[in-house]
Amino acid sequence: MDSLTQIVLGAAVGEAALGRKVGNKAMLWGAVAGTIPDLDVISKLFVDTVTANELHRGFSHSILFSILVAPIMGWLLSKLYKNKEANWKDWTKLMFLGLFTHPILDAFTTWGTQLFWPFDYKVAVNNIFVVDPLYTIPFLVFLIMAMFYKRTHHKRRRFNNLGLYISSGYMLLTLILQQTARANFSSNLENQHIQYNEIQTRPTPLNSILWTANIETDDSFLIGYYSLLDKDDTINFAEFPKNHHLLGKMKDDPLIPRLIKLSEGWYTIEKVNDSVYFNDLRFGTLGIGDQAKRFVFSYELYYDKNGELIAKERERDMGKASPLLKKLFNRVLGNKS
Repeated sequence: MDSLTQIVLGAAVGEAALGRKVGNKAMLWGAVAGTIPDLDVISKLFVDTVTANELHRGFSHSILFSILVAPIMGWLLSKLYKNKEANWKDWTKLMFLGLFTHPILDAFTTWGTQLFWPFDYKVAVNNIFVVDPLYTIPFLVFLIMAMFYKRTHHKRRRFNNLGLYISSGYMLLTLILQQTARANFSSNLENQHIQYNEIQTRPTPLNSILWTANIETDDSFLIGYYSLLDKDDTINFAEFPKNHHLLGKMKDDPLIPRLIKLSEGWYTIEKVNDSVYFNDLRFGTLGIGDQAKRFVFSYELYYDKNGELIAKERERDMGKASPLLKKLFNRVLGNKS
């Protein structure tokens, strides 16, 4: 999830764990703990794009990381705040909850989280987008309300708990909505006599009303959209040929298996003029509808002057964000045209 959401979650669990004893310091250090796992993005300063994407949501998002780091941070905080109200065990509990709830929340998104690192297995439930205002805003409001009460006041705990309950309830709701959308995608595929190997269903940006599905067939991938507000449940699927043969001799380079693993096999190869692109399908296209041909995550493949195969992430035109958002929310409302 986005940084703000992780800060809010960390602050809320920090308050739940230790707010009655140390007040707003619990929220502060819970927010810090909720931020720490995402410091793995610093790797972008030292390694190439592919390696940085491989490292993201790896060790720092694992159960092992939380177990190792929480006692150290707990000990440091117990030395910083030498009082009788909170000891090393109390601070360790707070830090563990803040560190651990971060990857748990991330596991519900699309990227996938290596909770069980060093085992090579990603958890990705795909039921919530990385930024969802309906999850974050009520959570944030109740957290701010709780901050204005003294640490021993009963309303402080009540407001904080309300934020935790409502956000958790919304998360459960998205799981139900996901299954509803998936059932409709599956029935459309059956009605249209489309044979497929696998299907992934996930929400579109900033909402849980409009859902999209990636469907793998033998030679191509299909992408469809379904809004819970659609009056007509019929879904039109856009087809994207795999074109894996366009890799040519590149397929024998060690970089390609890394990209395939990163995309979990959901990829197409695209050739535009003399340029070859590796498209990661898991995050969808830039836009909705037949005109949306560019994928959110796409790498240009080329050989440098030393003959080394390079994967350069394609830049996104942020100037097009506003009209794309208009189309998105128009489609959320069930308008297919």
